Amino acid sequence: MKPLSGLTGTKAVAAPGAFNAATALLVEKAGFEAVYISGAGLSNSNGLPDAGLLSREEVLSLSTAIIKSVKIPAIVDIDTGFGGPQEVRETVRLFEAAGAAAVQIEDQEFPKRCGHLQGKAVIPAEEFIAKIKAAKAGRKSPDFYIIARTDARATGGLIEAIKRGRQYSNAGADMIFPEALETKEEFREFSRQVNSPLVANMTEFGKTPFITLDEFTELGYSLVLFPMTVFRTAMKAVEEALTELKNSGTQKGLVERMMTREEIYRLIRYDIG
Repeated sequence: MKPLSGLTGTKAVAAPGAFNAATALLVEKAGFEAVYISGAGLSNSNGLPDAGLLSREEVLSLSTAIIKSVKIPAIVDIDTGFGGPQEVRETVRLFEAAGAAAVQIEDQEFPKRCGHLQGKAVIPAEEFIAKIKAAKAGRKSPDFYIIARTDARATGGLIEAIKRGRQYSNAGADMIFPEALETKEEFREFSRQVNSPLVANMTEFGKTPFITLDEFTELGYSLVLFPMTVFRTAMKAVEEALTELKNSGTQKGLVERMMTREEIYRLIRYDIG
């Protein structure tokens, strides 16, 4: 697996979310340099809300199939780390061994909430710093990145998010991820005050306005996540296909909107001779 460190440069890198191996293969086929395995994507695709309901073993199993399907770096969302510092250390060991390039851990209380919902709460910064240090102790290679996400914008405002971003960077996190900033100006101010490689979340239907990859580059961000774009698009297409099938009683009108058998075989590298 190529390390995430090899992608850091002058232009922000886009990492679309994949919720299974087939979508990860499409991310790679489209030419993206990294893939993101989001907690929301894994949870929602298994019929669950993004509330930390999947166990570490379930997330590891689902993520491993995705990681092994592609050659590009995979970033795994491990939510709050599945426990305290000792559990975080073991979590990092397991995901590094599975071939991930990075894990993202957040400072929310457990049970967590989707980062763009109301009602979030964060743990004391000192407790999260202990998790960051445990994560660093659990990794074997410095090329395995620890991404520290703060949800403090929603609980203490931008100033608190910036303060935590600095603290988490000083504790040794490789990248800092301010969740649910609300304007381009907030992203710019966070970048100006936090001296670290930065991650942005470009999700839909949330608190962050649409900002392009080029704009994020100009704002000083190294990595931009698109966690649910593919999942939401796919779910809408499935819903529409099922409606048409139900109404017409045949799939004939859907064929032009399908990947062909041969296209799928090529994607999954199935040689039928």
